[in-house]
Amino acid sequence: MMKRSILALIVFGTIFTGCSTVQSIIRSTFPYTAILVVPVTSKINTEQSATSQASSFDQIFTGQASNTKSIRDVRVATVKIDATSPSGQTLGVFKSFKIYISRGDSSKELLIASRNDVATTVGSSIMLDADSTLLVDNFIKGSTVRIRVEYVLRSAIASDINLKASLGLSVAPNTAK
Repeated sequence: MMKRSILALIVFGTIFTGCSTVQSIIRSTFPYTAILVVPVTSKINTEQSATSQASSFDQIFTGQASNTKSIRDVRVATVKIDATSPSGQTLGVFKSFKIYISRGDSSKELLIASRNDVATTVGSSIMLDADSTLLVDNFIKGSTVRIRVEYVLRSAIASDINLKASLGLSVAPNTAK
C-alpha cells in the first residue's frame, strides 16, 4: 500500500512539474488563428487591410487566457492563409499579403510574414514567408492578440472572402519562473 502511495506521488509530481513543458508543446503545436474578412467592395491594385482578434488553442478550449509565464522565446515559425468562404474560393485573386501582429491594448504592430508573388494558379491555401528571427513574446503575452492582413487584389471579387490566418509558434519552456 505504501509503495502505491509513493508511486502515485511520484507520478503526480512528474505531471505537475511537466505542466510548463506540456504548455510549451501545446502552444507550439497548435496555432493562433484569426478570421479576416475581405469585403466585396475592396478595390483592385490598392493596398487595403483587415484586422481581427486571434485565438490560441487554450483560449478556444478552456475559455481562459494562456499561461504565458510558462513559455519564453516565442517566434513565428509558420504563417498560413486559407480561403474559408465562399466555397471553392482561390487566393489567386490576390497579388500580395502582409501579416502584422499587435496587442489589443497597443497601436504598435510588427510585420511577421509576407508574400509578394501570389500566383494566379494558387489554390485556397498559401504559406507566407514568415520572419522566424523575430521574438513576439510581448505580443503573445498580452491579454488580446490582433492580426492584421494587408492585401492587394489582382481582380474584382463577387462576394466577401473569409480568410483564416494561422500562426504556428515555436517556443521554449520558461523553467526560471
